[in-house]
Parts: sequence; structure tokens; C-alpha cells
Amino acid sequence: MRSKSLRLQLLAWLLLPLAGLVIVNVWSSWNTVQATADLVTDRALEASARAIAENARFDRGVVDATIPPIALEMFATGHGDRVYYRVNSADGRLLTGYPDLPSPPHPPKEAVPLAFSGIYRDQPLRFAALIYPIVGAPNGEHVIVVVGVTLAGHQAMVRELWGGSLSRQLLLLAAAGLLVLLGLRQGLAPLLRLRTAVMAKDRDDLTPLPDQTVQSELRPLVSALNTYMGRVAGQMAAQRRFVANAAHQLRTPLALFGTQVAYVRRTSDPAERDEALAAMENSTHRLARLASQLLTLSRAEPGSRRPREETVDLAASARLVLEGLADLAVERGIDLGLDADAPAWTRGDGAMLREAIVNLVDNALRYTPSGGSVTVTVRQAGGMAELVVEDSGPGIPPEEREMVLERFYRLPGTSGDGSGIGLSIVREVVDGAGGALTLGASAAGGLKVEMRLPAAEAAG
Repeated sequence: MRSKSLRLQLLAWLLLPLAGLVIVNVWSSWNTVQATADLVTDRALEASARAIAENARFDRGVVDATIPPIALEMFATGHGDRVYYRVNSADGRLLTGYPDLPSPPHPPKEAVPLAFSGIYRDQPLRFAALIYPIVGAPNGEHVIVVVGVTLAGHQAMVRELWGGSLSRQLLLLAAAGLLVLLGLRQGLAPLLRLRTAVMAKDRDDLTPLPDQTVQSELRPLVSALNTYMGRVAGQMAAQRRFVANAAHQLRTPLALFGTQVAYVRRTSDPAERDEALAAMENSTHRLARLASQLLTLSRAEPGSRRPREETVDLAASARLVLEGLADLAVERGIDLGLDADAPAWTRGDGAMLREAIVNLVDNALRYTPSGGSVTVTVRQAGGMAELVVEDSGPGIPPEEREMVLERFYRLPGTSGDGSGIGLSIVREVVDGAGGALTLGASAAGGLKVEMRLPAAEAAG
């Protein structure tokens, strides 16, 4: 199972490569120690062979080869090694020693020792062979000396040298691990302090964390935390605004509805009761519409939810909206028309864009007097998808056009039954889609609202 401790993971990532280097170094040390032990053994064998060869004499026509004690005593290291030797004349005659001792793989050069390994009496040995001229011998007479020794001292030397190197390597690895652990403890201290600072914050405290006191590697983390807290703060603010707006807007209609209910309970006149019930029904419709607009406004606010990204045809959306509002236009005696010869594609949340169109057209129908007209024009030009709603209503004075985009703002003296948030919803939706919303005067003297959004490729 993978460790959940960052300190242990970092320690492992630091020590594992170091341990790999230690293994490589131990292997290299083993080879070096072996080479060193071979060199020491070979030098001793060469010295022994040279001492034996230098002690050979030519006396009265006979080659005399005696073994000097020093040639054998140099191998008395206390490890019980056995020394074997053989001395031959140039013609191959055994002068002294062990006749079955292995010969070198190839003849050595004169006076240059040749080291080689072999097996003798079922034991591995290290040998040295030497061809050496005999002192006082005519015609360049020489002897061939072969000296071999068992490897107990050799192996003891290897163990001693390599064991010391191995212990030093392990101690170095342990010390490195301890120092790395201490270093990680100090290096992770800012991260732990950051955790403490986050945990110490009050649940309602969403102020940004300072990033000046942390290392540069931790600043992206602090920036991400601050960005996240900013989004949370935005969502909380949107929720608070929604609750406050809903409470403010619903208070008056509910109070009026309660008054109407009390009036119905008091009156005994059927005509007055029917009139009061009709007023209650109208109030119910207004409350339902207000609740729907408040929910739409809540969804349209930045940070309230992740908007969907889809390709939308404004002309098709406008056609659906006008079909849904056709009965209201007929009821009010208003000429409702659509001018859309071709699709106008854009990218955004299709449901929210349709809600924006609904609010624009519904707003125009409610403020346009009977016998008037409302025209919706959709076109695509200059890299933008445009939707324009024009009516023949009273319009909005230029100095008030920016104000009506604020929530719950209504022009003084207006007679419509709007809630004052329709244009606010439209602005939130357009801003979220990266577009622009402008208000002006229509050709008939009423209001002209133009919604411009970035154009997109047609949906495949």
C-alpha cells in the first residue's frame, strides 16, 4: 500500500537513488579489493619466484637449485596457506619441487614474471612463473620457476578490505538518511505552518493567505487555495444575495395575498368573493413568475454553478420562445414577429440563453400597450451573433437605461406588473457568455434591446 506520508515518500525518493549508488559503489569496491588482493598475492609470488631463481647456481657442470627459507616464509601470514613450487632446467629436467604442479598457459618472457590461476590438489591456487638466467652458467643456461600458494590469506585480505568498505558505505547511507530526514523536517516546516494557518482560520474567514513567507514552490499551492476560497466566497455571496432578494421580493406579494385571503373569509357577497379569488389567482401567478425569475437569477450569477458549454442557434431559440409567448401576445393584442432568415450560432449555456430571450420578449410584451408591436430580429454579422428585441412601448429615457439593468429597479410611474429583475437576468447571462447588452430607442419610439454574443461554428 502506498505511503500517505509526504515526508516518507520524499525520504524514499532521496534514499533509493543513494542506496543504488551505494550498491554500485560496493560492487566497484569488491572488484577493486579483489584486484588489490590479486596484486599483493602476485607480488609476493613474483618475489618468491625471483628469490628461488636467483639462488640457483651452476657448479661443476651441474645446476644446483636450493630453496631459500625467505621464499616460503613470506607466505606465513597466519592463515594456514600451503606453498608449492617447482624448478626445472631449460631442458625440462626437474631440479626440485612438485613435479605435477600446473604449468603457465604460455611461456613467460625471460626475467618477466607471469601470474596465473589454477587448480592443484582440488584447491584453487594463484601461481607465478619465471624464466631466469643461472648465475655463472655458460651458453645462457636458465631455470624455470613456478610458485603457487593457496588463497586463504588472499580471501582473508578481501574480506577485511571489503568488509571495512561495506561498513563505511552502510554508515554513510545511514548518516545520509538521518541528515535527509532532518533536512526534510526543516524543509517541510513552511508547509506545516501553512496547514496550521488554514486550520486556524474561522470557517467564515475566506481572506486570502499570504504567500510572501513560503518558498516559491509552495506559492502555486497558496495561489490555488486563494483562488478556491475566492470562488467559495463568490458562491456564498451569491447565495446571500439570492436569499436577501427573494425575501425582499416575496414579502410584499405574500402580505397582499394574506390580505386577500382574509377579505375572502370576511365577505359574504358572491360577486366580491369571486373578484377577490380572481385577484388571488393573479397574485399566485405573479408569485410563481417571481420565484422562477429569482431562481433563474441565482443560476445566472457568477460562481453559482458551472455553466454548460454548447453550440446554440439563437434563431431557433428565439422561435421556440415566441411560440411559447404567442398566447400572451394575442391576449394583450400585440403583434409579435420574428425576423430570422438564417441560423445565428454562438457558444454558451443554451437553457440560460433561452431564459434571457424569454425575459426580453416577456418584458416587451408587458410594457407594450394593446395594439402595439414587438419584433425580434436575429442575425449573424461581423463575427457576432445578434438578437434584437424592439417594441412600441413607452421606452426608457437615456439617463435611466443603465439603472434598469440593476436588480429590482423599476422606472418611477410604470404601470406594468414586472418584478424589476428581467433585464438583470439578461445582463448576467450575456456577461457569462462573453457578450454585450445595449439599450436604445426603437424606430417606433419604444425600447430596443440588443444582445451581441461571439459567433461560433455550426453544430456538427
